[in-house]
Amino acid sequence: MNTTVQHLSDTRVKLTIALGGAELEVAEQVALRKLSRDIKVPGFRKGRVPLGVAQKHVDPAALQEHTLDNALSKAVAEAFMNENIQAIERPEVEVKKFVPGQELEFTAESEIVPEVKLGDYKKLKSKRDKVVVADDEVDTIIDRMRENFATKKEVERAAKNGDEVVIDFVGKKDGVAFEGGASEGYSLKLGDGQFIPGFEEGVVGHKAGEEFTLDLEFPKDYHAKDLAGQKVTFDVKLRTVFEVSLPDVDDEFAAKCGPFTSVDELKDDIKREITSQKEREADEKLKDALVGELADASKVALPEMLVEDQIRSIEQDMTQNLSYRGMSLESYLEAQKFKDRDDWLAKEVRPAAEKRVKAGLVLAELSRELNVDVSREELSSQIDAFKSQYGKDAKTAEQFNDPNVHRDIANRMISDKTVAKLVELNSK
Repeated sequence: MNTTVQHLSDTRVKLTIALGGAELEVAEQVALRKLSRDIKVPGFRKGRVPLGVAQKHVDPAALQEHTLDNALSKAVAEAFMNENIQAIERPEVEVKKFVPGQELEFTAESEIVPEVKLGDYKKLKSKRDKVVVADDEVDTIIDRMRENFATKKEVERAAKNGDEVVIDFVGKKDGVAFEGGASEGYSLKLGDGQFIPGFEEGVVGHKAGEEFTLDLEFPKDYHAKDLAGQKVTFDVKLRTVFEVSLPDVDDEFAAKCGPFTSVDELKDDIKREITSQKEREADEKLKDALVGELADASKVALPEMLVEDQIRSIEQDMTQNLSYRGMSLESYLEAQKFKDRDDWLAKEVRPAAEKRVKAGLVLAELSRELNVDVSREELSSQIDAFKSQYGKDAKTAEQFNDPNVHRDIANRMISDKTVAKLVELNSK
């Protein structure tokens, strides 16, 4: 097999491959062996016909077609491997010349993993943030816990901040009720800022049984464009006012919150939890910073196919996340002042996609540079852990038997080990 390599760009290559009679003979034998399984010849059981006999009974056109397919697939794989070129798609094959039994010449064109010129990965400047937990952070958690043990008492006085009220309301724009602006029996904690500015303030001072109208204006940056900056009215009926009493922060309260005998024990436990969370966040932030810094210091061309894949992934994730928040992509684009989807893709999504692709290529090259790998034992242990985690979901657990999933898990593990090594190299 003779191979000539032509680099069409930093990310695309064309191989011209020529095979001779000996290689075509091997491909023909493979094709003949496959075809012989299905032919019927008197005196022989199906699938047991000798190749010499089978060759006289198979369809010559079918034999030639299968021979060509076998020769092409085997030669393409060997040529890319021999030239140490990693294709990121199925190569486009074009036959230039084929003389059965004598010669075959064809081209195979594909996008490839480009050459990566790594920056100095041992002298990066990013540092881990120092973790500090302030007293007011602990107090914030304490306040939330107090709310869990709060008691409510119905009162006849006028509502004030800190009270919980039950209301009916209907929002109207130009006298017409707008979508999503009405509810009955809605529980609202006054002072929490759940509603648009002026709503909760407007409820304060009213008593149960009162009906009143609030003249308000939606914020100009409100996510729904048809309401942003618009003047509206809310017809409100105040059903009930509850006075909310929070427990004192004492040893009795601490005992209700867990296995604590004092407030100091409770606060120490909260501080440890906050510290652990911040430590994890600091670790992840450092990893991201080092990978980003190395990517910026490295040089690599970005295959458009990989960028487009990431663009689709980012758009899908964004659409799904917005849906969970009750927003559409269109409302997000309007709120962020993008002209349209194409404007958003060009200004926000593509740069993010390119950053991801570059980081991935740089990390893959670094893993090769550092000889990072995952043993069979490590992979098997991780797969078992996933199976155990999803053991109650048989369908999900079964997916971990797929070799393609194994490969994805191994790649993820290699990436994680590479980042850990990068942190280690820059933490001395």
